[in-house]
Amino acid sequence: MPRSHDSDIPPLPISRNADALEDPALLRRLLRAKDRMDAASHEAWPVRRLAEVSGVSEAHFARSFKRAFGLPPHRYLLTRRIEQAVTLLRDTDLGITDIAFATGWESLGTFGRIFRDITGMSPSEMRVQARANQAELDRVPACVLKAAQRPDLTIAVLEKRRRGASDTVEPSTREES
Repeated sequence: MPRSHDSDIPPLPISRNADALEDPALLRRLLRAKDRMDAASHEAWPVRRLAEVSGVSEAHFARSFKRAFGLPPHRYLLTRRIEQAVTLLRDTDLGITDIAFATGWESLGTFGRIFRDITGMSPSEMRVQARANQAELDRVPACVLKAAQRPDLTIAVLEKRRRGASDTVEPSTREES
C-alpha cells in the first residue's frame, strides 16, 4: 500500500471522549509521528511539528501520545537519543562530542548531564563498560538487547536527579504567600 503525503491527510475531528487506544485512525496517526521521531531522532521534534504530522491539535496530540505509549513525546525522544548514543559509544570510535551532536543534542554539557541522569554513568564510563561486556552480548539478539537496555524515563529526569540527591530538601506541598 503506498504511503500518502501528510498534506493528503485530512485533520481528525476532535472528540473529547475518543481514547487513543480505541480510535484506530488516531492510533495510526500517532504511530506515524512516532515513526518519524524514530527515523530522525537527531532532529528537533516540538509537539507542534508532531501534531502537524498527526493532523491533530497540539494538546490532543500530547495527551493521546502519552495515553497510547506511556510517555510524553519529549521523554520518548530522549529515550531514542540515549539508546542511539549508547549504540554509537559501544560500536564506533566516534568522539563523545561527535556522538552528542549526531544524536541531536545541541550542547555537550546537556548531553553529558542527561546521559548520566538516565543511565547512571558518564558517556565515557558507558563506553568502557559496553566494550568490556561486548563478548557476552554478541550472543544476544539485537532486539532483545535493545529492549533490555532501554532507559527508564517514566519519571522526569529532573525528578530523578532530585530524588537521587541525598542532601536536598523535599519540596513543600503548601503554598506560601
